[in-house]
Amino acid sequence: MKGRRKIILAVAVLLIVISGSMLLWDYLRQHESEKIYEELASQVEETTETAEEAETEEEYVSPINFEELWAINEDVVGWLTIPGTVIDYPILHDPESNETYLYEDIEGNRTSSGSIYLDCDNAADFSDLHNVIYGHHMRNGTMFKDIMKFREQDFLEEHQEAYIYLPDREIRLRPFACLYTGSDGIRRMTKFDDEETFQAYVAEMTKGSSAYIEPEQDVERLFSFVTCSYEFDDARTILYAYEVTESAGQETAESAVVSE
Repeated sequence: MKGRRKIILAVAVLLIVISGSMLLWDYLRQHESEKIYEELASQVEETTETAEEAETEEEYVSPINFEELWAINEDVVGWLTIPGTVIDYPILHDPESNETYLYEDIEGNRTSSGSIYLDCDNAADFSDLHNVIYGHHMRNGTMFKDIMKFREQDFLEEHQEAYIYLPDREIRLRPFACLYTGSDGIRRMTKFDDEETFQAYVAEMTKGSSAYIEPEQDVERLFSFVTCSYEFDDARTILYAYEVTESAGQETAESAVVSE
């Protein structure tokens, strides 16, 4: 009997050691990934001013050095920045699967924080009417945890800018709706038969939002930022944003001049 107890105790101790080692390994991997993204983000900040100085009306100069990012991982398709949050990350895309970057960082390391990534059914150039981008809800505040803040009306109203930088252009976004919901497949629908179907989809997906601002223009292209939520099993919090078109910006400016 004593011998059996010793064996059970030894096995229990071994399991604790293995479990602790795995947790430590995951923590170190996650910390390493965070450092990688922080360094990349700092490089972006350093190059932004240079890009702004070099840009002319005829030529777009991206603040992101995509050549350097592609040297690390060819699956990088853009860079997402949401001012006023910690969200400042490269966007990766595997057209074959949404599992690849669920738990893999930009350097291919296995980590619980994974990467920010574009849905596999989306075109890599963000040309679909609906573009779906995923990120983990990390307890330490990294990745897409700040998406949760947009569920508050005040926060949404105070954070009306988001940007996706591409090699050849910049996509300016305006967040307008946020809610928690299920993970139903319809939430990642990317193809639509016609404009009427798409507009009906936008209305249906944003219905019941806890925070909402009426769009200042027609929603010509929809972006959704998806992260895990914990209100019920398999819940998701989704922030919806639309692309701000140049014509809409001109109309706003003209309206301001008229009002003056």
